Amino acid sequence: MMNATYAIWLRHMRKFMRNREELGGLLIQPILWVALFGVGMGRMLPGQSNYLSFMLPGILALTALGGAAGGGMMFLDERLRGILREYMVAPIPRLSILLGHMCATVSKAFFQIIIVVIVGVLAGAQLGGSVVAWLGTLVALVCFTLGFAGIALGVAARSKSIMGYHGMIFLFNLPLLFASNALYPLDKAPVWMQWLAKANPATWFIDVARSSAQSGDMSANLLNLGLLLCFAVAGTWLALRRFQAVTAN
Repeated sequence: MMNATYAIWLRHMRKFMRNREELGGLLIQPILWVALFGVGMGRMLPGQSNYLSFMLPGILALTALGGAAGGGMMFLDERLRGILREYMVAPIPRLSILLGHMCATVSKAFFQIIIVVIVGVLAGAQLGGSVVAWLGTLVALVCFTLGFAGIALGVAARSKSIMGYHGMIFLFNLPLLFASNALYPLDKAPVWMQWLAKANPATWFIDVARSSAQSGDMSANLLNLGLLLCFAVAGTWLALRRFQAVTAN
């Protein structure tokens, strides 16, 4: 099964690296977020000279969300064009098809995230913390991306059109970002928004990343890591159930 998963992952990654439009879009989007929004807002807000460092984890969360949405789009496109049926008649385990798509989605998201971190540091973001703290952030990022990749694939498995998919997946993109602590401290938000943010997986990841960059203390984020792990399992389970329903027809 691992050989088939690797082959599907490699196919998508080669296609991704050869597609200049997709590659360019994935590169430009995070650069615009960091350069225009992070730097621009930091200069507009008095007393927030290091605003880019504050919001960089939020940009990472948005990048992961965008990567997950792109992975669902890739799966939906192959399903609508009949490529998924070609996979299913091949002598490979059906589960490897789903795993290959999820691995490709996470890989593309990590490609964008690396660009975001590099651009953020060049733009003036200050990153600190210990090696252990950043390993914890890496685990949190994998869980966060897997969770939303599973949701995106689950939505793509049920969608009947690309427009329908975009309408559904929009609920898991910018609204989740703005209903978190990505752009502003939660203590300045209304109480109802604070409770909404605390139940938001984006907030769990941002808390871990922000603590790693500032203090390097991961002991206060063990709960967030546990919640993100549960979120990754739940998202993967949803994708598996929807995928099984599609392949059974």
